[in-house]
Formats: sequence, structure tokens, C-alpha cells
Amino acid sequence: MVDTLIPPPEARPDVLPSDELLANGMLRPERRRAMRAIDDRRNAISVVGLWLSVALLFGVATWSGRWWVVVLAFLLMGPIYVRFAILMHEAAHRLLFSSKRVNDLVGTWLIAYPAFVPISLYRRSHFAHHREEFGPEEPDIAFYRGYPCKPADLRRRLLRDAVGISGWKNFKVLLLATRSKQGRAIAVPILGVQVLLWAISWAATGAWWAYPVLWFAPWMTQWRVLNRLRAIGEHGGMEASDDRRATTHNVRQHWFARFWFVPYNTGWHLAHHVDMGIPWRNLPAFHAELEAAGYITPAITYPSYRALWRAATSKGTPTVAEQA
Repeated sequence: MVDTLIPPPEARPDVLPSDELLANGMLRPERRRAMRAIDDRRNAISVVGLWLSVALLFGVATWSGRWWVVVLAFLLMGPIYVRFAILMHEAAHRLLFSSKRVNDLVGTWLIAYPAFVPISLYRRSHFAHHREEFGPEEPDIAFYRGYPCKPADLRRRLLRDAVGISGWKNFKVLLLATRSKQGRAIAVPILGVQVLLWAISWAATGAWWAYPVLWFAPWMTQWRVLNRLRAIGEHGGMEASDDRRATTHNVRQHWFARFWFVPYNTGWHLAHHVDMGIPWRNLPAFHAELEAAGYITPAITYPSYRALWRAATSKGTPTVAEQA
């Protein structure tokens, strides 16, 4: 039993470089070029499919006339927002489309702004996260530090998320940004997109309440819960290190988790941090290369996110091997 979520050094064998991988874990140049290929056609289908899912949820919820259908649509908008976040993350890395112009246009106006994200600021802070996880410029340190913690501590944080307290803090920043010229350049386009979405949803469904109930409310509440749980699953309780296995968790992937909060292969997060230039479609294949080299082992792999969260909410937590 241990009081940390960081795998001990003996669980992180020194196996690099290997025949296929460099000392930093990246593939050798000839292999990496192929692994970095972006599938523009399939990514376009993913973006269109995401918006069709939104239209379907809005349509069914407003035309059914049944309250429980509205509640179900509200709940399903949580995973929808996770998908917007992950595709926006890809666009921030300029891995969504091979054309920089198309990547930034789609990533900004069809993904980031509808999800209330100023992608230019996100890109800057997110690259600081990749430069040094848990470093002095880590933008998401509030999500990662303080684990393991008491179960009551995590319940309190999730409750704040679920009732909209965390969401209001973020939305308030967006509103206050309109007070300055520089802030307006960022906030006004995002707020303008929200007004347009409200108008489109009202015109398409005839229901004025569709936008606030099915778009704004899920962003304020359940998206926050899913985002926090995912963040813990990525870096909760880890530390600054040159070894990515000490900064980023590795969790075995299951369909339920992939549907609710780690879609688009984002659950292969350790592979993403070893090489952030690998597009999301190729992360499982790159992960397999890291496993084949002995860099990722069962000793550092949680059997599920539930096992990781259980470890993150108890002092004297079982090691990964003890949970497997």
C-alpha cells in the first residue's frame, strides 16, 4: 500500500531507446512520418456526425413532448460536450485537418466557439501543459493536485461542478472580458455564436427553451463533472518529471468510458504525452508500440477508471498491480 498515485521507479523500466523508439519515446523518423498522417476525410465525417448528433437530440427532445425524453437528451449532451472538447483539442494541436487554414477555421467556428472555448488562449496554455506537466505554467494544476484525497473532498468538488458553481465561474470570466477592448475581441465572437445557436435552435424546433435547457445547462453542469473525472484519470496526483509515466496515468480502455468521457481515443493519454504530434486516430497504434517496447507495462496500468478514482480518494491506496 502507498500514499501516492505515482508509479514507483521499479514499475517504470528503463527500456529506451529501442529498435523502434528513440530515447524520448517517439518513433524513429521513418515510422513517425507514417504515424503522423491526418485522415482529413474521416475527421470531416466526425465533425459532421457530431453536429448531426446535436440536431438529433434537439429534434427528438423538442418534438416528443415527453419530459423524460428531455431529461435523457440533457444527460446525453454531457458526452456530446466531451466530444467537442476533444476535437477542439485536436484542432489546437493542428491535428484535425492537414490544412492549417481549414483546421483553424473548423476548429474555431464549428467546435471551439460553440463550446465556449477561446481556442487561441487554450492553445497557448495547453502547450504550456505539454512543455512541462506540473511545471510553473501548468494551466490545470487545480484539477491535478491534492490526490489522493478523502472521498468527501472529491464529492464536494463534483457537487460544485454538478450544480453549476464551477460553470458560472467560467461563464462570468467570459462576460467580464467584454469590458475591455482586448477581451471583447475574444469574448464577443463566442457570445455571438451562442446567440446564433439559440436562434437556429428556436427556429428549427419552435422551442425557445431548447438552447438554455439542452445546450447551456449541460455545459454549466454535467460537462464539468465529466471534465473533472477525465482530468483525474489523465494526471491526477502525478508529478513533474522527465519520465511521462510519472506525469500521466495509463488506464485500460472500455467501451462505457470511451462513450461517456474519453471518446476519440483520448484515453490513450500517456501515448499522447509521449508524442503530442500523433493524431487521435493513431494513438492506439502508437500505444501498442510503447507496450511492445516494454515502456508501458501492466504495473503502471489501471484496470479501469473506477479503479483509478478509487485510488485517488483514499490514503494508503493500493498500487496499480494490487488493483489489477
